[in-house]
Amino acid sequence: MIPAADPAGEYAALKAEIDEAVFRVLSSGRYIGGPEVEALEEEFARACGVPHAVAVGSGTDALRLALLAAEAGEAASAIPRGTPKDGAGPPEVITSPFSFFASVEAIGQVGAATVFADIDPDTLTLDPRRVERALTKRTRAIIPVHLYGHPADLDPIRDLAARRGLVIVEDACQAHGALYKGKPAGSLATAGAFSFYPTKNLGGCGEGGMVTTGDRDLAGRVRRLRDHGQEGKYRHVESGYNARLDALQAAILRVKLKRLSAWNERRRSIAQRYRERLGGSGVVLPVERPWARHVFHQFTVRVRRRDEVRAALEARGVAAQVHYPIPLHLQPALAGPAAGAGSFPEAERAAREVLSLPVHPGLSDGQVDLVCDALLAAVGAG
Repeated sequence: MIPAADPAGEYAALKAEIDEAVFRVLSSGRYIGGPEVEALEEEFARACGVPHAVAVGSGTDALRLALLAAEAGEAASAIPRGTPKDGAGPPEVITSPFSFFASVEAIGQVGAATVFADIDPDTLTLDPRRVERALTKRTRAIIPVHLYGHPADLDPIRDLAARRGLVIVEDACQAHGALYKGKPAGSLATAGAFSFYPTKNLGGCGEGGMVTTGDRDLAGRVRRLRDHGQEGKYRHVESGYNARLDALQAAILRVKLKRLSAWNERRRSIAQRYRERLGGSGVVLPVERPWARHVFHQFTVRVRRRDEVRAALEARGVAAQVHYPIPLHLQPALAGPAAGAGSFPEAERAAREVLSLPVHPGLSDGQVDLVCDALLAAVGAG
C-alpha cells in the first residue's frame, strides 16, 4: 500500500537525531516547559518571521487560546455572559464551512457563535466577498483557513477587519512554511494557529501546537492561559487551561524543523509530477494562485464519482483520503434550520468531489507514477 502519510518513515530517516533529543530530555528531568520548549518557540518564531511564538498542547488549543487572548468571544471579554454588545446575541466569528471540525470547535469554546461564509471554488479557502456579506454588528473575528497548505486571500479580509476593528486568527494548522505574497503563514494577522499533529508538514510524535503573533500582550496572555492562568508560580490571575507542550515533543520538533523547508520543496516537486501526469485527464487539479506558495499538506484533486474512484485506488494499493466528506454546517453538532443543505453550495460540492492523493517527503517518483496510473485508470483516462 502506498501510504497517504509516513510519520514512521520520518522517524526512521532521523532516528539517531530524534533518539538523542529524546534521551537528552529524559536525562534532564525537565519534561514540561523548560529549555527545549523555549528553544522551539524561538526557532519557530524565526521561521515564521514573527516576534512571538507560544507552544501549546495541540492545534485546537492554539485556535482556542488565540481567540481567548484576542477577546473574540464572551468567555474572553469583560462583558458578562448573556450580555453581548448590541444585546441581540453572542459575539460572532466568521470562518469556512469546509475545514476540520477544530476550526469551529474553538469558536464555540470561547463563547462565540460561528457564522459561515462560503469558499472560493478554486482554492477552497474563504471567499472574501462572501465574508463581507456575512458581517454583522456582532462580528468580532474572522478565521481564514489555509486549507491543504494554500493560503487564503488575506489582503481583502485584512481590509475588512481594519475597517471594522476585527480580530483575524489564521488557521495555519495545514500551512507550515506557506507564503502569502512572500510573507509566511502565521505572520499576517492578529495571530496564527499551527498544529504539530504527526501527519502535518511539521509533525511531532504526538499532539502539539503553536500560536504566533506580533502582539507581545497577546503572546503573554496565551502563555498564562496555557498554564492555568498563572502569572508567576501559584499566582493565578485568571482561569486558564492545562494546554502546555511537553518537552519531548518540543525536542523532536526542533530536529524536524531544520528539515521543513527541504520537505516542503519535496512536496512541491511531487505536486509538479502529479500535474504533469494528470493534466488533461479530466481530473481537477489543485490551484496555486500567483501570490501564494502552496506547501501541499494535501494534494487534493476533484473527481466525479469520488467514492468509486477512491475504492478503485484502494484496490490498487493507493491510500487516498477524503478531507472532508461532510461540510461543517451539516455536521450533527452544528446543523440547524438556519444552515441546512444548499446553504453553502461551493463547500457542499467540494465535499462530494475532493480526493487527497498521497503526498509526503518519503514518496518516491516511482510511487507517484503508480498513483497516477491507478487514478487515470479509475477515471477512464488511462
